[in-house]
Amino acid sequence: MEQRICRKCLLAEADRGMYETVLREIGRMKPEMRADESLYSRRLAICRECDRLSGGTCLACGCYVELRAAAVSSACPKKKWQ
Repeated sequence: MEQRICRKCLLAEADRGMYETVLREIGRMKPEMRADESLYSRRLAICRECDRLSGGTCLACGCYVELRAAAVSSACPKKKWQ
């Protein structure tokens, strides 16, 4: 049976295994390099509404959006958030 990819899902819903890997990478970031929970949540809310989100991946740049949103210095490739 073919597995369908949720186009508007983040990795947390789309690919639990990869999400766990991304969480480990976020955990390895220095605290001062990580966005606080409020900023992280706002960024992900914007990504959820974006037409370039597909199964936790940004189609504009190929990143995992949870990982990009977690880095305080990151910016959206479509300039929807910084």
